[in-house]
Amino acid sequence: MDRKFLMTAFGYAIIGLVLGIHMAATHNHGQLVAHAHILLLGFVVSFIYAVCYKLWLPQATGTIGTVQFWAHQLGTLGLAVGLYLMYGGYISIQKIGPILGVFSITALIGLLLMKVLLIKNKAAAG
Repeated sequence: MDRKFLMTAFGYAIIGLVLGIHMAATHNHGQLVAHAHILLLGFVVSFIYAVCYKLWLPQATGTIGTVQFWAHQLGTLGLAVGLYLMYGGYISIQKIGPILGVFSITALIGLLLMKVLLIKNKAAAG
C-alpha cells in the first residue's frame, strides 16, 4: 500500500507542478486553488499516507486499507477536477458545489480510515 500511495503522490506532484508552470507562463493564476489542492491533498497527504503505511502499517492491505486508499484517491481526484472546472469557468459553483462537497467528504472518510488503521495498530498508537 505504501508504494501505491507513493506512486500516486508523485503523479499528483507532476500534475500540480505542470499546472503551476502553466499559470506562471500564461500569467493567469486563476487555477491557484486547484493547484494548491492537487499539491497538498494529492501530493503531500498521499506522501504522508505512504510513510504511515511504510513505517506503521506494513500489513494493512485488508478491506479497511483498500477502502482508505480508494476513498482518498476518489476524493482527491474529484476535488482536483471539480476545482479545475470551476476555477476555469467551465462549470458554475451552483452546479459543482454539491459535488465538491461529496468529494470533500470522501477525502475526509479516507483520513478517518487512516486514523482507524493507526489506532488499531498498537505500535503506531503508542
